[in-house]
Amino acid sequence: MGRILAIDYGNKRVGLAVTDPLQLIATPLETIHSQDVVAYLKAYHLREPLEALVVGMPRTLSNEATDSTSAVVGLIRRLRREFPEVPVHEIDERFTSRMAHAAMLAGGLSKKDRRDKATVDRVSATIILQSFLESR
Repeated sequence: MGRILAIDYGNKRVGLAVTDPLQLIATPLETIHSQDVVAYLKAYHLREPLEALVVGMPRTLSNEATDSTSAVVGLIRRLRREFPEVPVHEIDERFTSRMAHAAMLAGGLSKKDRRDKATVDRVSATIILQSFLESR
């Protein structure tokens, strides 16, 4: 079994999370610059074969597109072109940032760590991945 990698895409930063090889546990992986995401994924895929990619799709509460939606749609198209053998799944990412803050608070992270946007992005990607695993 290959790993499943989740992406919480932002215009500046991208939070990444990955499963263990048995696809049971979602773990934060990295926060990288949005311009580096495809190169990073190619290198990662060579080291650890990916069975699937999961991308958080930003929507408003009324299920409308957000300012980031078109960028995410473009990323998904590019991922499907660059990784034709790897299925790319979309999952609703509404509330993931709020859930990430709540999880970090419950986990006892300091106020300084909770303000670190890179940490929030990684935790959000982990929540996206865990939601995908639970929906299967």
